[in-house]
Amino acid sequence: MQIKKASTISWGQRFVMMRESRFGAFGPVLLALVCIWAYFGITEPVFLSPRNFYNLFMQSAVVGTIAVGITVVLLLGDIDLSAAATSGVCAALMAVLVTNVGMWGPLACLIAIVLGIVMGTTQGMLIAYIGIPSFVVTLAGNLGFQGLMLKILGIHGAINMRDPFVRGITTVALPPALGWALAVAFVAVFAWFALRRQARRRAIGLELDTPAALYGSIAFFAVLALAAVWTLNSYRGVPLLVVLLIGMTALLGWVTTSTPFGRMLFAVGGNQESARRVGISVQRTRVAAFGIVGMMAAIGGIVGASRYASVSFNAFAGGPLLLEAIGAAVIGGTSLFGGRGSVWNALLGALVIGSLGNGLDLSGASAADKLMFSGAILLLAVAIDALSRGGGNGGR
Repeated sequence: MQIKKASTISWGQRFVMMRESRFGAFGPVLLALVCIWAYFGITEPVFLSPRNFYNLFMQSAVVGTIAVGITVVLLLGDIDLSAAATSGVCAALMAVLVTNVGMWGPLACLIAIVLGIVMGTTQGMLIAYIGIPSFVVTLAGNLGFQGLMLKILGIHGAINMRDPFVRGITTVALPPALGWALAVAFVAVFAWFALRRQARRRAIGLELDTPAALYGSIAFFAVLALAAVWTLNSYRGVPLLVVLLIGMTALLGWVTTSTPFGRMLFAVGGNQESARRVGISVQRTRVAAFGIVGMMAAIGGIVGASRYASVSFNAFAGGPLLLEAIGAAVIGGTSLFGGRGSVWNALLGALVIGSLGNGLDLSGASAADKLMFSGAILLLAVAIDALSRGGGNGGR
């Protein structure tokens, strides 16, 4: 097969193909996850039980939700240190509206999400149009939002959450038959995207995956999805929260890999000056990205309120939630330098962190041990990213 000359392939086509090829680069984080599961499965057999896997997925949901949003900002080469505090503020407002005002649960959740978008967009405007570094803006936002959360929660610093709609987000599980149907649908969609990517690469003359690699990846995901459903159905069924999280990630995955906005994200993160010269609005792209992370942070706050059955300062702003979310994105392969990453890998990174914490809990490890292990894994992930970009020669 002859390759078309570069001049016959448009910039947009080449960019789409480059992004799609990186979309599937989840091998290292998946291997790390399998190794962690294998180790704790041998040392702590209860780790591989259906009940523990159910709890593991639920425990990783809050971190995963926020990590997916943070990934969008990291693609630009920026950072958001206020995501956990934003989650706390939005969750606190929702709790006050539902518990103290008596507002309808879905409406309170919608208001909280809108607030998250406004908070993220405001910070994005300060970064994009005034030129303040994202580290400084979001660090200030982290401190200010923590104070705002305490103001909203009041003197007790916590509000119990009993609304059936909010609680149902993490307590409802799907019937077994519906779980199987969704697994089959997921595999079908994955196969369609894989075959579509192959066809698009063929159309513009790029190198194709071998049939073994193409159909092997489809078969692998089929086995993975069906095994997950079988395991969860052995306990309570597939949690509604898992379905919602996969749906939101799929939407953002499509936005970041198959839309003009997604191509602008990668272009700005890869080389901001070059992106500006080809007509991309760097400021608008940056504002939109921070709006997305604000939205996902708000959704993470709602999920956390449902999971913990309460909203407290320590659960959101006072704990390790922010570092775990950023760590999940980086462990998943998203570059801190921008221009490389995947929202899907952020979910796998959240599972890595959740699995490590869960396994260490089962083995009776201390809080100090868990922090040291998590820090070591995060440092290793960042070191690999830096080395892949020539960090030994001074990075960028």
